[in-house]
Amino acid sequence: MKQLFSNLKGDLFGGITAGIVALPLALAFGVSSGLGPSAGLYGAIFIAFFAALFGGTNTQISGPTAPMTAVSMVVIASILAANDGDLNKALPIILTVFLLAGLMQIGLGVLGLGKYIRYIPYPVVSGFMTAIGVIILVTQILPSIGYYAKEDTEFVDQFKPQAEEIILENILKEEAGEGILVLEDFKETIKRAEATTQADILKESKTLAGKEASGVLGAFKVLPRALKNINWLELVLALGTIFIIYGFKRITTKIPSTLVALVVMSAIAILGKLDYRPIPEIPEGLPVFQSGIFTNFNLGSLTPYIFTALTLALLGAIDSLLTSVVADNMTKTKHNPNKELVGQGIGNSIASLFGGIPGAGATIRTVVNINSGGKTKLSGMIAGVLLFIILLAIAPLASKIPAAVLAGILITVGIGVMDYKGLKAIPALPKDAKIGPFKISSEVIIMLVVLILSTFWNLVYAVGIGLVIASLMFMKKIGDLTAERSDVKSLKEEAWEDEGGFPVNLKEEVFIKHIKGPLFFGSTSDFQALAKQIPKTASTVIMRLDRMQYMDQSGLYAMEDMIQDLKSNGTHVEVLFVGLLKQPRYMMERIDIIPDFIPEEHIFETFEDCLKWVKQNIKDTF
Repeated sequence: MKQLFSNLKGDLFGGITAGIVALPLALAFGVSSGLGPSAGLYGAIFIAFFAALFGGTNTQISGPTAPMTAVSMVVIASILAANDGDLNKALPIILTVFLLAGLMQIGLGVLGLGKYIRYIPYPVVSGFMTAIGVIILVTQILPSIGYYAKEDTEFVDQFKPQAEEIILENILKEEAGEGILVLEDFKETIKRAEATTQADILKESKTLAGKEASGVLGAFKVLPRALKNINWLELVLALGTIFIIYGFKRITTKIPSTLVALVVMSAIAILGKLDYRPIPEIPEGLPVFQSGIFTNFNLGSLTPYIFTALTLALLGAIDSLLTSVVADNMTKTKHNPNKELVGQGIGNSIASLFGGIPGAGATIRTVVNINSGGKTKLSGMIAGVLLFIILLAIAPLASKIPAAVLAGILITVGIGVMDYKGLKAIPALPKDAKIGPFKISSEVIIMLVVLILSTFWNLVYAVGIGLVIASLMFMKKIGDLTAERSDVKSLKEEAWEDEGGFPVNLKEEVFIKHIKGPLFFGSTSDFQALAKQIPKTASTVIMRLDRMQYMDQSGLYAMEDMIQDLKSNGTHVEVLFVGLLKQPRYMMERIDIIPDFIPEEHIFETFEDCLKWVKQNIKDTF
C-alpha cells in the first residue's frame, strides 16, 4: 500500500492526463461498436481501474482500443442480425461473449501462457493492424458525410419484399415451436400474417438495410448513394475535427489534440445552434448491472461465438502485452505478463457486467501517463475514477456531441493504427516464395492474406488462417534447411573432423549419413529417400545422430520405414547409430526400433568406437 502512494503527485497528474485523452476515444469507440457512447465510456472506466489494480504493468492505462473495437463491432453486428436487429434481445448474448473473453484472458494468465504471446508472427500482427485501420477508416466515411442507410427511405424500401419473407418465415418457426403448424390448416398462419403491420415490415427492412451497409464491403456498396446525399454540415464538422487533431499537434503536444478537437467542434455546433446529428444519449447516473447475462443465458446462442470470444481474448492479450513492452522500455522496468493478463481479464469481465465494450492496454494513453509522471498502478486507477466522475457530471452535455466529430476522431485513429513500418518493408523483404511465374516474400504473402481477409471477410478467421499459413511456411523453411544440411553424401564428398581416419578401401562398402538438425514432419520426405540414394555396393550405413536433438512422431516413423527398407531390399544393409541423444533414443525405444531393428551393440557413443567395429566386421569386397 505504501508503494502504491509513493508517487502520488506524479500518478495523479499522469492519471488525470491519460483519462482526458481516453474520454473522446472511449465515446468514439462506443459509437463505432454499435452499442453507443455509454458502452465505450463504461468500458474505459472499469477496464482502466481494474486492469491497473490487478495487472502486472505499473504504468499501463487500459480501455477500449481500435483493434478490440473493430472485432467487437463485427461480433455485435452479427449477433444483432441474428436477433432481427433488436438490441434488447441481442445485448445479453453480446455481453456474455465479452464476459467469456475476459474469463479466457484470466485463464491464459493463470495457466502462465502470457510468455507465449510473443511467438505470434509479425506479418500476422502487421496485416491485422493495417486491416483494423482500413476498416475504421472506410466505415467512418458514411457517418462523416451524414449518411445512414437505415434513414434512406428509397434504399430501405428495396428490402421490403425480403423483410416480408423473413417475417413469414419467423411466423412458421413460431408455430412449429408451439406444435400448431399443420399443412392441412394454415388459418393460424394467415391470422398471424394479417396481424403484421407496415411498421413491422419497415423495422425489418431497416435491419436488413443496416446489415447490407455494414462493414467495408457494405460501405463501398452504398457509397455511390451516400455521395449523392452528402450532408455538408456533417462533413464540415468531421473535416474540422481532423484538421484540428493534426494541426494542433504542430502547436503543442502537451494538450491532447483529440480532446481539443472534441471540445472546439462540439462548442461550435452547440453554441451555434446548428442542425447537426448528436451521438446517442448517454444515460445519467450509475452504470446498471446487466443481469440479463445470467437470467437470459442460453448455451445454444453462445456456442457459435466461443471461437470469437477466444479471438477477442488473444487479441486483447497481444494488444496489452505489446503496450507493456513499450512501458518497460520507457520506465526501465519489467512487467509480469501473466499477472497482466489476469488484470486485463478481470477488467474486461467486470466491464461486460455493466454493458461496457472490451479493451486492452492502450499504447498512446500509457505513454501519456508515463510522460506526465505516472509510475505506479494508482495512475491507471485514477484515470478510471476521473472518467467515472465525468460520466456522473456531464452525461447530458456529452450526449450533445456531434456524431460527425466522433467520426472524424475515428478516421484519425484508423490512419494512425495502420502498420506503416510493415508496409514500407515490403519491397526490401527477400522473395523466397513463388506464385506461378512471380516471386514474392512469404512474409508479404501472410501479411496480405491477413489484411485482405480481415478487411473484406472476417477478422476472426483471418487471424486463424494467417497463423496456419505462417506455421506451414515456417515448417517448410525449416524442413528445407534441415534436408539441405543433412543430405546423404559419400565420405569422399563430406567428412566430419573425427572421420579423417576412416579406411579408404571401405568407402564403397560403408556410407555415412549426417543428420544435422531435428527430424520432424517438415524434413521427413527427403529423409525417406535415403534408401534409394545408397548404391548397391554398400552393406553398412553409419548414421551420425550427434546433432539430431529432436525427433517427432513423423520423424520416428520415417526412421522406422527407412531402416525396414534397408533391411528388406535383398542386401540386408546394417545400420549403425553414432551419438544417439536422449530424446530420439527414448522415442525409438517406445516403438522398439531399439532393440528390434538396431541392437545395442550397433549403437556407439563416439565415431571412434564405431570405427573399431567397422574395421573388425566389414571386409573390403569392392
